[in-house]
Amino acid sequence: MREGGVGNAQLARTVNRIGGELGVPLHYDKTAVSHWLKGSLPKAEARPAVVEGLSRLLGRPVTSSEAGLGDVAEPAPPDVVSGVVDLGRADMAPSRRAVLGAGLYSATLAIPQFEDLAGRTEAVSAGRTVHIGMSDVSTVRTMTAKIADILDELGGGHARPMAAAFLVNTVGPYLRADGGEAVKKAMKAAASDLVYLTGWMAMYEREHGTGQKYYLQALTLAGSAEDHVTYCRTLRGMALQASNLGYGNKALELADSAAEAAPAAGPRLVAFLRGQQAHGAAMVKDRRQAFARLRETEEALSRAEGRNDAIGGYDRAAYEFHVAHVMWELGDRAGSVTALRRSNRYRPHGERQGRVHATGLLATRLLAMRHVEESCEVWGRFLDDYAAISSARGDEHFATLRRGLRPYRRLPAVRALSTRVRSVERLKAA
Repeated sequence: MREGGVGNAQLARTVNRIGGELGVPLHYDKTAVSHWLKGSLPKAEARPAVVEGLSRLLGRPVTSSEAGLGDVAEPAPPDVVSGVVDLGRADMAPSRRAVLGAGLYSATLAIPQFEDLAGRTEAVSAGRTVHIGMSDVSTVRTMTAKIADILDELGGGHARPMAAAFLVNTVGPYLRADGGEAVKKAMKAAASDLVYLTGWMAMYEREHGTGQKYYLQALTLAGSAEDHVTYCRTLRGMALQASNLGYGNKALELADSAAEAAPAAGPRLVAFLRGQQAHGAAMVKDRRQAFARLRETEEALSRAEGRNDAIGGYDRAAYEFHVAHVMWELGDRAGSVTALRRSNRYRPHGERQGRVHATGLLATRLLAMRHVEESCEVWGRFLDDYAAISSARGDEHFATLRRGLRPYRRLPAVRALSTRVRSVERLKAA
């Protein structure tokens, strides 16, 4: 704490916030930190949050032993296939998902470089009796696309356990199977897409530690497959995760790394990457860079042709969503709301999960601007989609809806909306 100039109250707030990221309530204050400094220990389930809090505040990894919380033996890192299967097995049944220590997001994590990952999975994929071919690669690609469709229509709460089960029961054995070098490389590339998608769903469901672990496994598989595209898309997903958690510098660093990892990217992928760079730049209040990146995003998108693939695709709705983030971060609230409305107009009808988040965000921002009746109208559209999906992000917006409208409960528009809210609550509880 002396090294980083960290005060007692600052550490307490950081630890509480990390607990909140995982839905684990922690309510420490500066007095509790004073007790720790005198030799008492925080409760066991909070100690990983204390270590991660110190790491974030110092901007470097801090070990449990270094923090004076005991020497916790770390298990040896598994090979990538075992890592993917272990994550998937914990994810197959939501009731068995990992708790605080295993699901902790690290803001100081070192990211492996693409050049360092080639060949990492060779030792575990050789010498097996099962033989795979390109038809098996096609099976993984097709299932990944189908899971992405289910995600869009019904939400991550339904799609992610399916992805996890497929990773454990099918993809894991495929990755350990024998086959020609071209087939094995193609299988690792296909698997990295699915692992990336599963990590994205975990992130979207606010299980950030689990999402980060999936992302790291996707990076390793993509690097081993020499798949620059999935490697850089995964880094971009990690940048989005950092931005969701409020780490602007980390978000920009990861977004820039993603762009640098894709030197031969097509225009749609360039737009996908530049848009995230624009958001990161806005978070650190670099107005010039943020708007320059938005111009590059729009120009690249105008040159994009062909099918907008479900994983890592980028369209006009996504571009306007990035515009909205940039405007909000730079203080233009009205401009952000206008861009969100444009984003929703461009959003495909079947993309229900994305629309739930976008309408929830629009309604929240309208409410923050005290445009209560407009907010109620948008909340109504949010409820239309929210009632039909399973999404932690949607649940978060729903909680914001109930909490945010309480001060205005006497207004007719709010009273009418409250009736619908109660109806949706009963539906969700049934």
